[in-house]
Amino acid sequence: MTAAYLAGQPLSPDDGQAAVYGGAILGGGGGGSIEAGLEMVRAAFAAGRPRLVSPADIAPDDQVVTVGLVGSPASLGARVVPADYVRAARLLEADLARDGLPAAKGFIANENGAVASVNGWLQAAATGLPVVDAPCDGRAHPTALMGALGLHLEPSYRSRQAAAGGDRSTGLYVELTVQGSLDRASAAVRQAAVQAGGLVAVARNPVPVSRAITHGSPGAISQAIEVGRAFLGQGPSGVAALFAAPVVLTGRVRGLELRTEGGFDIGSLSIDGEAGATWRIDFWNEYALLEDTAGRRLFTFPDLIVVFDLSTGRPMTSGDIRSGQDALIMGVHREEIRVGAAVLDPLLLRAMEQALGKAIRG
Repeated sequence: MTAAYLAGQPLSPDDGQAAVYGGAILGGGGGGSIEAGLEMVRAAFAAGRPRLVSPADIAPDDQVVTVGLVGSPASLGARVVPADYVRAARLLEADLARDGLPAAKGFIANENGAVASVNGWLQAAATGLPVVDAPCDGRAHPTALMGALGLHLEPSYRSRQAAAGGDRSTGLYVELTVQGSLDRASAAVRQAAVQAGGLVAVARNPVPVSRAITHGSPGAISQAIEVGRAFLGQGPSGVAALFAAPVVLTGRVRGLELRTEGGFDIGSLSIDGEAGATWRIDFWNEYALLEDTAGRRLFTFPDLIVVFDLSTGRPMTSGDIRSGQDALIMGVHREEIRVGAAVLDPLLLRAMEQALGKAIRG
């Protein structure tokens, strides 16, 4: 890890670029596009100078707010601009103040991804609050509950969420603030994403930072920066060198199936390798399963599966891939990345099994 990033010093645009590319890799097929992530970095540094701090640098009872995206980036009508992220944060701030509740003392990302890893940077620059290096998850995940720090296990918890997004020029812009049980509030925000054309920025679920430490992924943003620096220096081979036992496969994409349903990108793809070898990847926003020709499981979510475009070396989301592309697949076991507790919860993995029609739980 890069300890300097946990010392409270201001971040730099170079850090932002590394976080975007490293996040795109740790996103495992989700977490937003590289272009949108770089746009977010530019917007953040135009607004100020965000800081990344260790969760140990603020008081355990200080409240942090999760920020991120909800919906399907592949939806044709999806549009979220940087101002929407700040708007969602301001809406939640006003909601807390209206009920006399403590204000947030920092922002945490919901996950790692090309956009997700820099979630909170613009809000931090605009408000002066820090980004806390304890995201809900160190890889991208498909459902809001997987980025809720285990709050779904506490029936008495009252979720507060605010969202904004959609193309204003076509009348699709939506913003809302909602309170309720975690599952119902999350469902309301996902429906807002559908109404907004597929995607909204969200600020949600104020909790003490101590919970982010115990249920989240401390140090995962620093890991994204480290992975991104390796990628920018040496491409996929530099990334592979960071991990103890990555599996690397190459071939051509064929048999791509993709549908958008309920705000999710769902589908599968096949990759033809040399000597008749074939691999299949199933995805639910994120790449979830990697199997070989015989149906033998190689990697299973929350293991990390990354698909790189072999011609450019760039990591691709599940919505980026096209049939006929030459691809490099990299698989990394979950022990080598920082994963939050919620993505290991059998209850939450059941939803992924239902979407894909395949077993996820071991």
